[in-house]
Formats: sequence, C-alpha cells, structure tokens
Amino acid sequence: MSQNKPNYLFPLIIVFIVCFLIGFVTTMNNSMIEFCKEAFKLSDTQGQLVNTFFYGAYFFSIPFAMMMNKIGYKSTLVLGLTVVACGFIANYLGVTAALGTANVYTIFLCCMSLVALGVVMLQLVANPYVMVLGAPESGAFRMTLSQALNSVATTVAPMFITYVIIAGKPKLPENVPGPFLGLGLFTLVIAAILFFIKLPDPDKDKAAEEGEASADLKQYKSSVFKYPHVWLGALAIAMYMGLEIGIPSMLPAYWKADSSLPGSATDYLPFYWGGMMVGRFVGSAILAKFKARTLLSVCLILGAICVGVSFVLPGMYAVYAMLAAGLFHSVMWPLIFNLGLQELGPHTKSASGIINMGVLGGATLPLLMGTVVDNPSLGVGVAIMMMFVYYIYVFWFCNFGSKIGLSK
Repeated sequence: MSQNKPNYLFPLIIVFIVCFLIGFVTTMNNSMIEFCKEAFKLSDTQGQLVNTFFYGAYFFSIPFAMMMNKIGYKSTLVLGLTVVACGFIANYLGVTAALGTANVYTIFLCCMSLVALGVVMLQLVANPYVMVLGAPESGAFRMTLSQALNSVATTVAPMFITYVIIAGKPKLPENVPGPFLGLGLFTLVIAAILFFIKLPDPDKDKAAEEGEASADLKQYKSSVFKYPHVWLGALAIAMYMGLEIGIPSMLPAYWKADSSLPGSATDYLPFYWGGMMVGRFVGSAILAKFKARTLLSVCLILGAICVGVSFVLPGMYAVYAMLAAGLFHSVMWPLIFNLGLQELGPHTKSASGIINMGVLGGATLPLLMGTVVDNPSLGVGVAIMMMFVYYIYVFWFCNFGSKIGLSK
C-alpha cells in the first residue's frame, strides 16, 4: 500500500483545485450582486435573484446523490466540472449575443444556474475523495487543508470581482461576462485532465468499514426518514445560509442607505470572507479542546452580538461590526452538518444529500431580505433583524433539535 502513496499526489492536487473552485465560484456569484444591480438597473429584490438562481440548484442535491451512486464518484466529478465550464462559456456567449435586449439579465441568471448545478455535483464528490487520496491517519489534515483552500478562495473571489471584472470599468452589461470565458476554459481543462487519470473509488476503499457497519445494522432505525434531527439539520443549514450569505448580500443596501460611506460594498467583502478563513484555521485547533456543541453555541452568540452592535454604531463602525461576524460564522457549516449526521450508520450517505438541500436557504432567505429592503416602510434595518431569527433557530438545533430522534 505504501508504494501507491506517491501516485495520490497529482490526483490530490487536482481535487484541492476543485475545492478551491467550489469556494471561488460560490463567493464570486454572491459578490456580483452589487455590480449586477447597477449594470442591469435592478432593484434590491431583483439583485437577490443572483442568489436565488444559484442556490436554487441545491434542490437537486438528492437526485444528484442518486446519480452519483449509479455512475460513480469520478464520473460525477468530471461531469460537474464540465457543467461548470459550460455554464461560464454559455454566460459569455449568451450575454454577449443578447446585449441591448430585455432578456440579457435572464440569460445571465440561467447561465449562472447552470454553473451552480455543476457546483452541487462537485460538493457531493470532493470531500470523499479528499479522505481517500492518501493514508487514513492523515485524512483529517487533508480535510482541514481542503477547507482552508475553500476559505482562501472565498477571500480571493471578491478581489477577482473588484480588480478583474470591475477594474474601473463602467458598470455596463457588456463588462459582466468577459472573464467568465477564461474561467470556463480553465475548468474544462481540469475536467479533461481528470477524465484521463485514474482515481481510487471511495466506496471500494471503505468496503471493510461498511462491512463492519453492516454487522451493527440492527441498532439503527429502518429508514433515514425516521430521524427528525436530519430534517431539523437541513433547516439549520438553510438558516445558516441566511447568515453566511445575508451579510454580504445586504452590504450594498448599507451603501445605498448611507451615501457618506467610502468606496463600495464590494471593496470590503474580502474582510468578511477573510474573517471566515481565519476562523476556520483557528476553529480547527479549538475543536481539539472543546465539544462541537459548545463551540457552535459560543460562535452563534458572538455572531449575534456583532450584528446587534452594528445597530448602535455609526457609519463604517457598523459595517465593520457586521463584517466581524464572518469570523464566528466560519465554523458553523461543518458543525451543523456533523450534528445532523449523528448516529446514522448506513443512512449517513442518504442523510448527507438531505442536509445538503438546506443550502436552498441561500436561494430564498436573501431574496426575502431583499424584498424587505425594497419596502419603504421596512428597509435594511428590518432585513438585518431577520438574522436574529436564524441565529435563534440554529442555537435551538445545536442544543436541542440535534438530539431529537437519536438511537439509544
């Protein structure tokens, strides 16, 4: 077995690039909202359709998981990359062809939705590959590294929007899709490389573990649908998406409400995603000393305090308080996900697809918040206050809901 280890290096690098790509594309999409609003002359509600079309793709998490079980991990990975590439290339071609028409924004949204479908496939596959591409004892290190690369990508993506897509250009529709062609071709090259190299099969490599699990099958319930904490976990992920995406989505409304703020919201988004990157590095070390529920509870409380403080501070101080919440949002996703997957044994893979559907919260909650911002009698303050509902639910799930229905 040891002589095969060098053969894992190149495939592992490719999968790390995929993990980076997932974080980059997801955050880049959210960072486009402010630019799109001006380029396409949109309201706050219309601008949030960028999130709705992108995260709406997670509705297909369970069907894609079923597809993955039939065609395999590698084929799903290659297909996901190909779909992402086609989405970017179609965006460039479609928006360029539709310039000057009323359909240009619709074409942009549909193409980004195609990109999102590919990202969903990639997320279903990337983590299992990271775990099997190397020695089992170093699996935790590889997973931590992949998450760190994901966080680096979320920090770099807003800079890409600012310095490559925008880069001092007029906010016009023709300046939106240009760099997407390069991204599409780059992704297509990665897909081609993966198609021609051999990758291990996670299911075969874990056959022994599954054999041991089957021996204890009687201690588990007959169906994943009999575990309420799985569905409550999916809702918790949905609420978390309202927190993670809510802040960067609402920042442009801060600038719209206060013309004295310097620069633009996009200029400050790297601070939010950078806080999440730092938080993940620190959180991985803290997890070795504290229980997951304790760490998640503390992060929820501190994140809510940051948002609450923003209501009493003026100008940029309020913005910085909001951005600081990213530091505490950083570890919430893996902690919520793990609590939702407790004690499921052979049902873990099915439950993962169900919980992953919670990302639909990124499609619905920011859109709802954008609608509130557009209402003159409500505004951005009320939209931000909605985040406290999300904090409260996730806190309840962490300490109570994640214990409902567990086998004894």
